[in-house]
Amino acid sequence: MSSIFTKIIKGEIPCYKIAENDRFIAFLDISPLKKGHCLIVPKQEIDYIFDIDNDVLKEMIVFSKRIAIALKKAIPCSRIGVAVLGLEVPHAHIHLVPIVNESDLRFSNTRLVLSSAEFVEIQKNIVSHL
Repeated sequence: MSSIFTKIIKGEIPCYKIAENDRFIAFLDISPLKKGHCLIVPKQEIDYIFDIDNDVLKEMIVFSKRIAIALKKAIPCSRIGVAVLGLEVPHAHIHLVPIVNESDLRFSNTRLVLSSAEFVEIQKNIVSHL
């Protein structure tokens, strides 16, 4: 069965896409910890990040770095926090979260509820810095 991320990759479910290439896609998390919270997802459906081929994993980190640099320019923050949990969706992915302090990266924190217009504004702002 396809993961929700595979359905997003195939265009079956819409997303607020930030960037894409032949191996990866970056899009906004629709239940974000902070404004600009992005997910970096390999197009190949692999459940566990450490099962990804070494060369592909290297490319995924470099792809993530490009998004993180744009994200830091677009969203006021001290750093871009990076997290790999892998429990909520059985498809490897990296979370990039604009943070001011470590507590901003707690996944037990209350998630933001944003309007479609807010997501589009954030998306355009990040994309403008790529």
